[in-house]
Amino acid sequence: MLRISTFSSFQYRDFRFLWGSMVFSSSGQWMEQVALSWLVWDLTNDPLMLGLINGARAIPFLLSPLGGVAADRIDRKLLMLLTQVAVMVLSASMALLLYLDVIELWMVFAFTMTSGLTWAFNQPVRQAIVPNLVPRHEITNAVALTSSAFNLTRLVGPIAAGFIIAGVGAEGAFAAKAIAYVGVIGMIIFMRVPPIQRRARRESILRSMMGGFEYVRGNPTVLALLLLALIPMLVSMPYMMAFMPVFADEVYGIGPEGMGMLYTFAGIGSLAGTFTVASLGRSKRKGLLLLLSGVAMGIMLILFGWSTQLWLTLLILVGAGFPQMFTMSMTQTLLQMSIPDEYRGRVMSIYMLDRALAPLGAGFAGVLGRLYTAPGAVMIGGALTMLLSFAALLFMPRIRNWRDEDAVAYAGPGMGARRRQPDPATPAQPAGPEAPTPAPRGASGENGN
Repeated sequence: MLRISTFSSFQYRDFRFLWGSMVFSSSGQWMEQVALSWLVWDLTNDPLMLGLINGARAIPFLLSPLGGVAADRIDRKLLMLLTQVAVMVLSASMALLLYLDVIELWMVFAFTMTSGLTWAFNQPVRQAIVPNLVPRHEITNAVALTSSAFNLTRLVGPIAAGFIIAGVGAEGAFAAKAIAYVGVIGMIIFMRVPPIQRRARRESILRSMMGGFEYVRGNPTVLALLLLALIPMLVSMPYMMAFMPVFADEVYGIGPEGMGMLYTFAGIGSLAGTFTVASLGRSKRKGLLLLLSGVAMGIMLILFGWSTQLWLTLLILVGAGFPQMFTMSMTQTLLQMSIPDEYRGRVMSIYMLDRALAPLGAGFAGVLGRLYTAPGAVMIGGALTMLLSFAALLFMPRIRNWRDEDAVAYAGPGMGARRRQPDPATPAQPAGPEAPTPAPRGASGENGN
């Protein structure tokens, strides 16, 4: 049963604005995910192209280390605002191209890669900012709740996109995404973000970027977590997400509305997974649970590919979504607890590099889908996920035996020093050991900018 503490991070004003911005942005992202997949399937009827379009979205994340440097050097609020404005303009442009009926496949790939470039700069700063808005003991809860925003909209976004596509075409879904980003921009404007530390600003861009890689190389726990993050991105998500149009069209014959339903049932499991992470609090078995969830994810993918009954597949998708998002949320949580704030943007940008490697998984999934059908490819992906997770369970004792108190200094330099308790009307001090005080009802800072 979920406890009230599941939502404890909502007592912090600026975290609420961050979460609200993620609700709007995730709604738009799910509409784009469904619209892109269906559009490419409609243009090509080729599962390989589905794998490639999902891979093309991730290629720009090769530049995410530059995004991490930016997150540690310049105003984080401004960086978030500029990237989200760019996403809104791109989505509106895509809607116009579709409305004018001049769309071609190369345009879809160009849009996908350009949009991915904005996310290569947005995601590191969005990840880095979470621990600045809540105290240390709330990191697990805050990270899981940010993931819940993505999965909460997953319950509605895909179905809404399916009906919009069926009713007015894919251009409607892209237009709806552009409108959603008006809400994103509004939330960011009202959010107050603590200033970043100055050390990274004094370094050259190259030296600052290399400092992030050096930190990872010198921290075996962080390195192990980054390797674990590759499993869902390379050998589970490409198989589960890229082939949804094939299952909807060829396996079950349920069209775009039904494809949205498949995404939604997977989203129900994912939402349950994130809320479970949010409820763990100070559980001492986080690492073991992380590794076991990877094994469960592989088993559920095998069952997904095996099932031929729609009702059973919907139940299996709930079961597959749970460990998938549990794994991703818990990996982010343990990473955030292991990184000092001065390195946070850069290390989280290295974490985002797994998105850049996704084309390898997506392309391989597309080839397998062409050779062995989509269900066969999904079962192969599930088997790989299960085997790799078993290997991690056996050979990563640092993660298996994780304890929160062993995490690397959360506060960075000067962690042990006592600091002044933040005023309720001011944002949380970045990476300080003292917990920010929740703003009381009616305080002047509650509704102000």
